[in-house]
Amino acid sequence: MATNPWDPVQPTAAALLMERCLGAGVLSQNALDQTWKETPCFSRIGELEKISTLKAEINQKTLELEMLRLEKETADIAHSFFLNQKYDALQAINGHLEAVLREKRNLRQRLAKPLCQENLPIEASYHRFVSELLPLALKFIEKLEVYIQTIHTIPQIPECAKNMDNALVRMEALEADLEEVTEQILTWRETQNKLLQGNFQVNAEESSSSIKGSTSYLSIENLHR
Repeated sequence: MATNPWDPVQPTAAALLMERCLGAGVLSQNALDQTWKETPCFSRIGELEKISTLKAEINQKTLELEMLRLEKETADIAHSFFLNQKYDALQAINGHLEAVLREKRNLRQRLAKPLCQENLPIEASYHRFVSELLPLALKFIEKLEVYIQTIHTIPQIPECAKNMDNALVRMEALEADLEEVTEQILTWRETQNKLLQGNFQVNAEESSSSIKGSTSYLSIENLHR
């Protein structure tokens, strides 16, 4: 007969062998007790039995852990709490569909009639004004979300105005700094232009004097010749 591997208490092979020997009369309990006391190898049997028991318990706990994990993964489709919620939702939908089916004829009649003849009775003298009002109403409905967002931003207008004032002050400060830097750049450019012009005049004068000197030198040499 096959043993249950998940059984926490399971006899070992040595224990089964001794049990069979005792049952067949090959060994006696006294001889077995004396052997237990005299032979040191049998002192390990108890430890092996404890180890096998611990392994069986570990396997049992592992199995229980796997079952809990599986139950957690399938809780939305197997747990009674979630199933009750889904059942209540289905019941509500079913009740709504039953009400729609009961009122099916009335709903068809209401859908077949134009709503303006039933809910908006307007006298003939006001038809002209209604024809002018409908386009305005349609435009208003199209921009209704924009209007709602604008209304929601009204409490934020003081903060936005304050931020704009701060930004304007910063821009003015930056503009003043920019003007000052621009004036410094223009002054530096004028100074550099003056320096360049002075250097150019000095170089021109030196070149002209050197040309005159060379010319006079040549004329003196021609006279000597």
